Parts: sequence; structure tokens; C-alpha cells
Amino acid sequence: MPPRTQCGGFSTRIQTFLQPTTHHDMPKLTIDNREVEVPPGATVLDAARKLGIDIPTLCQKDGLKPATSCLACMVKLVGPGKLVPSCGTVAAEGMQVESETEEVHHVRRSALELLLSDHLGDCLAPCYFGCPANMDIPQMLRQIAAGDFAAAIRTVKQDIALPAVLGRICPAPCEKACRRRAADGAVAICKLKRFVADVDLACEEPFHPACKPATGKRVAIIGAGPAGLAAAYYLAQEGHACTLFDRNDRPGGRLRTEITGEELPRDVLDAEVDTILRLGIEVHANTAIAEGPAELRNESDAVLIACGATVKEQAESWNIETVKRGIAVKQGTFETNVGGVFAAGNAIRGKGLVIRSAADGKEVAVAIGQYLQGQAVTGPQRPFNTRIGSMDAAEFAPLLAEAGKAARLDPPGGFDPKDAVEQAARCLHCDCRKLRTCKLRKYAAEYGADPRRYPAQRRRFELQTDHPQILYEPGKCISCGLCVQIAERAGEPLGLTFIGRGFNVRIGVPLGGRLDSALQKAAAECVGSCPTAALAWKAEEGP
Repeated sequence: MPPRTQCGGFSTRIQTFLQPTTHHDMPKLTIDNREVEVPPGATVLDAARKLGIDIPTLCQKDGLKPATSCLACMVKLVGPGKLVPSCGTVAAEGMQVESETEEVHHVRRSALELLLSDHLGDCLAPCYFGCPANMDIPQMLRQIAAGDFAAAIRTVKQDIALPAVLGRICPAPCEKACRRRAADGAVAICKLKRFVADVDLACEEPFHPACKPATGKRVAIIGAGPAGLAAAYYLAQEGHACTLFDRNDRPGGRLRTEITGEELPRDVLDAEVDTILRLGIEVHANTAIAEGPAELRNESDAVLIACGATVKEQAESWNIETVKRGIAVKQGTFETNVGGVFAAGNAIRGKGLVIRSAADGKEVAVAIGQYLQGQAVTGPQRPFNTRIGSMDAAEFAPLLAEAGKAARLDPPGGFDPKDAVEQAARCLHCDCRKLRTCKLRKYAAEYGADPRRYPAQRRRFELQTDHPQILYEPGKCISCGLCVQIAERAGEPLGLTFIGRGFNVRIGVPLGGRLDSALQKAAAECVGSCPTAALAWKAEEGP
């Protein structure tokens, strides 16, 4: 492991790398062999931005002094052969700079990995990984808690095509992963999903996702069970024409043959299937595909086998390779050994949860879409994530204190709106409050940074909540100092400061003060400028 640098002292040492500048009227320099002219005093970062080059920055903000502490913006000066921070290096006449080379990217990646080694936070909540469909559960819960049921169903259906069905029969693996489970019972995620789905189905016009213009591509899907229906739902939204072929007289597959009407009322199943078919999906019922994909391949651009557990001999008669559990597919892409033919659901698993089959349908739709567009077939991209892991009672307490206090309810018939709002508010908001805007996460994903590259002893989780509008998580702070400068510029009487020395330096309130006293004027700007979610709004959209 490389030696750790002192956050406070690095900016001083880096000055030895900075080059003297000659103040021409408008200095010209080249970045990656592209010439650019900038005003006197402009930095290399300014010049790169003028060329449209996105150099990562975490500790830089226009109008503030460059801290040069995060090292994410490093570039190489070709003549001296030195690496310097672009945010603090003044552009000079004739300067030759390299930005987008493997060497520079490696340095930036290492800098990001060092920051991640000391970063404590869940990008995605544990329930996200507990859900086979990787649904954005915390977002759904916040929308229900706010009474915005229409937004909640849109969130659900981004990842789950059959939420009313699954809200009744899913064994709720997401709830087993819920962090609140160990305290006073998991959030009732599954029944809350059922609640918004039922509310939607009861509308005169249930949610109908927008579909892109027709691509002219056709997909034949063998099997109209959970995997086939889900795949058709997401492919249709991308503009691809889908036809379901099923040997039964009605779509639904094992939802009709293996699950009783008491567990899953048929009117609910019919209504939810109808919301999928309304996207223009054709159904050929009572149609067995004896010859398999070959029978459909000439009339389709791609074929999906989603007909449930497939007899091995049958699949082999279709010239498709098999393994013990079913049809053999390439991991992550669902491709079979036959070009343009994919398989998903129990056709590849033998036996699995309905939610797993529905998740397969969503994921294989991505892979098929890539194939139809002539792209490399890689399947869904896995999101970048860091994890806190297990928390002890003391660490857990502030999260619980900020969440709704209601006891878990589990009524057999589902929730009424009042109870749904109250139950959804029990969510601890384990996911990052800047999930979509965190710059550390954005650049870590872009540069392929590995948060486990430099193992370090995990910080203790802290959550400071004494400010009426914002939260502070010291474990997410990268000590960039932007908030310190902003508070000083705003004339905060107390403000924020660096506390500690070396690698253990942290941002905090001077003299052990409270956050509400420290940020009376500059809270909004500090939250907006924080490159992680160390400072974040308590409410989703701020005050």
C-alpha cells in the first residue's frame, strides 16, 4: 500500500511542481495536442474545460482558492515530465499538457481509490442488493411517504413489470436485507410495493410508460410467463416489436399454473398483464413452438426462450447447449450458443423465484437491445457502489432517530393510504442522499476505481443532525475544504474548520460547536458544493 499523504500538507508540497508562468496577453498551450488560448491567470483546468475535456475535480470550485488536495485533476507537463494538479497550475505560453493518457488516468484512478479507502457510506441501500430486480426501493418509499403514489409506481416499474403480482407472492428478500430489520422490524417493502401497484390498477388510466419510436426490429419470445412478459415490457419501451408465443390459452405461465387464485387473485393478474400488453405486444396463445428458435429466427431479429423449465432433450434438439439446470447462457448477457438466441428465467435456472424470473426479463431485454442495435452485448451495467457493512447499536442509533417511529404493520389485506405513508416513513434512508450527483461516485465509476484497492480500518459511522435542514456525515467527508472557504466567505460567525492532523484531518465545527450554529447563512451553498454527500439536505429537495 502506498504511503498516505497528509491532506493539509499536500497543497504546500505540490507547489514544487508548479511551473513559472509568463504572462502573455493570451497564453496558448496544447492539451493532448489540441491548441487552446486562455486569458492571463487561467489554469490548465480552465483551458481543458474550454476544449471540452472533462478533468475530474472534487476539491475545486470556481471563485475559491484551489486546494489541490484530492489529486483527481492531475495532468502531466510534457517538457518537465511532471504530474501537477490542473486546478492549481496556471496556464503558460507554450505549455504542453497530457490529460487523457493511460498514465494520467492511472494516477487519477489511484487518487480516487485512496479517497475511497477512507470513505464510509452506502451508495446503494442494502435492500437494493436484496431485491433480485435491483429496484430503487428507498426512492419508492420516499415517494410513498410524501403521498406521491403516481411517482412511486413509475419508480417501481422502472425495474419490476409485475408489482401487484409480486407484492402478493414474493418472499421479500429485500426485507431480509433491510437495515431496520435488526432493530424493530424491516420496512414493509413488499406490501408497500403492492399498495402503489393496486392504487395504479384502480385508476381509470393506469401508468403507461412512454415508448420510443419503432426501430423496425422484431423479437420473438417463447413463453409468456414472468420472464417473457417482463422482457417484452422493457423491449417494447425501447421501440422493438415483440410477439409472445405460449402453449397456454392465456399469458401468465406459472403464475396461473403453480399459484392459487387465493394467493394471487386472477383479476389482479389479468389487470397487470393487460398493462404490459397495452404497449402493443402481440400474443399467440395455444401455440407450441415445436422446432424452437429455428422456427422463429427467419421472421425475427432475435429470439428469447423464456418458457420455464426446459426438458434437456428438447433444448438439445433445438441445437442449444445445456447445463444441469437448463439452457447454457453466457453469464451477464443471457446469450446461448446460437447467434441471436437468448434464454432467461427458469429456462436457464430450472427452478427459481418469480421475482428472479421477472428480473431476468428486465436484464435480458438490455442484452437483446444491445444485440439489435449492433452494439457489443454486455448486459446491464452494474452500478458503482461502496458499502458500510454491519453497524453496531451506537452507530445505528442516529439513523433510527431520524426515521419514522411507527411500529411495523403487516395487515393481510394490504395498507390503506394513511398506513402506507406512515409505514414508508420508517425507511432509514440508507442510500446516499446524493446518489445521482456525487462526484466521487461519478468519477470512480468512469475511471474504474476499486474501493477495495487500499484496505483501511473502517471509520465509525457518525451522523450529525442538530441542524434543522441539513445532515453531516463525517465518514463521507474527503476534507476538500470547500465548505470551510464558503462559510468564511459568507461571514459565518463560527463556520467550519479542519480538525486533526495528517491523514486523520476532518472537517468539523470549531470548539466542539453545533452545526446549526456553524452554518446559519451558507448551509445551502455548502450542501450544493459538497462533492460527496457529507453535507446533505434532510428533506429530499431541500427546504
